[in-house]
Amino acid sequence: MNWTKVLKESIAYIEQNLNSDLSLERLSEHVHISEYYYQKAFSIMTGYTIGEYIRNRRLYLAALDLIEKNDKVIDLAYRYGYDTPESFSKAFSRFHGLSPIKLKKEPFRVKVFLPIEINISFKGGSQLEYSIEDMDAFKVMGIGAQFSYENAFVEVPKFWQSWKDGCPGSVDGRVDSDVNIGKYGISIDTVDGHHTFDYYIAGDFDEDWLSAAYEVIEIPAMKWVKFYATGPMPTALQALNTRIFNEWLPDNPMYEISAGYNIELYQMGNIHGVNYKSEIWIPVRAVPTA
Repeated sequence: MNWTKVLKESIAYIEQNLNSDLSLERLSEHVHISEYYYQKAFSIMTGYTIGEYIRNRRLYLAALDLIEKNDKVIDLAYRYGYDTPESFSKAFSRFHGLSPIKLKKEPFRVKVFLPIEINISFKGGSQLEYSIEDMDAFKVMGIGAQFSYENAFVEVPKFWQSWKDGCPGSVDGRVDSDVNIGKYGISIDTVDGHHTFDYYIAGDFDEDWLSAAYEVIEIPAMKWVKFYATGPMPTALQALNTRIFNEWLPDNPMYEISAGYNIELYQMGNIHGVNYKSEIWIPVRAVPTA
């Protein structure tokens, strides 16, 4: 899958439909990618969530309409997807730093937000370490919660911290020494119409330790690309995530993501150590040849 092409097509589609519904579900269906991976790739490659990007583009265009066409605030609000003129004015003021009325008097203060251009450059450096493996279905167990794509980068770390605070037997705040909960961080796409995904802090399934506190999750048999990171958390894993979407996926058109699963694996040890080992697993399938 050519991710650079996918993101370029996606941005072009957004530009053509800024005055209509641009839900995450509609956008991910347009490019035939799961909502989880579409949002993740977009955020890593552009620096914005889908919602932020669309909101910023609309508010910039609304300012141009206000200045050049002398449009009314109520018309701009409904044109760019806001329920009321008041909610539009608040968003407009937060983005531009002044109200629509004031910006109309001082148009030189408009905050410019142009369409993003996707350009991937491959630079020299260390090779990505990875393996591609066919794995049978396997079970894990852990605690889970549902998160929105927009807030996940803030809320998931809070979820980990909450687990750590309530888990006095944890090692380095990450892996429980008895039942191995915390070995995995697992994201699974949900199909609920609310643009959310399920996230689990999990460990290997062990029936002897199973209790009402843990949910059992079965991961289906799939082909996985397993990427390996060495270095302190969270920096090493964040850097690996960025390289996967900026380098490996764009440069490997023979594979495409096959399902809305993402697994992070954390090994025992000092998570702040320079030799700490962690992994990211992504399910893939071979792209059919013509």
